[in-house]
Amino acid sequence: MRTLTFAMNVSLDGYVAAPGDDLGWSVPCDGLFQWWSDRVAATGLALYGRRMWETMSSHWPTADQQPGVTPAEVAYARRWKAMPKVVFSSTLDRVDGDARLVTGDAVAEIARLKAEDGGPMDILGATLAGAAVRAGLVDEYVLATAPVLLGGGTPFFPTLDAWVDLTLVETRTFAGGVVLTRYVTGR
Repeated sequence: MRTLTFAMNVSLDGYVAAPGDDLGWSVPCDGLFQWWSDRVAATGLALYGRRMWETMSSHWPTADQQPGVTPAEVAYARRWKAMPKVVFSSTLDRVDGDARLVTGDAVAEIARLKAEDGGPMDILGATLAGAAVRAGLVDEYVLATAPVLLGGGTPFFPTLDAWVDLTLVETRTFAGGVVLTRYVTGR
């Protein structure tokens, strides 16, 4: 059985994007960027919601060919392109690269993928992750909390019907005051 992790940059007041889907506040320092890159390398399958897919797929497929690209960006781009991906969307009709599109019941498909053998899965995109959180499918939460207050936007956590008990298993501090916390569910 695979594990499912919901991991994203988050503001101190709990948002993954500012109003208008603005992500400009969440540019990681070199150390955090390397942490994310290593995470991509260790991910067996990435599950994307449509908006996060459009953000990532508009940049990373050619990022390693852009002028002024850093060695770290080249490594991340290559790892990202090689990582198998599933994109969940009711509006897209195709996806490119090493990705496949799912247009049906996301929760059922995520549960099916979790039941398979294979490497760990990451879920990216607050709306898709929210459905998985509410269905009790997320095993681990990773928050890279930036010292910024957005005052609104897209929340990391969805509204829940019941508590989810978590156990803190890791903390790490990065430049600029970003604190990474990793929790596992208390099942």
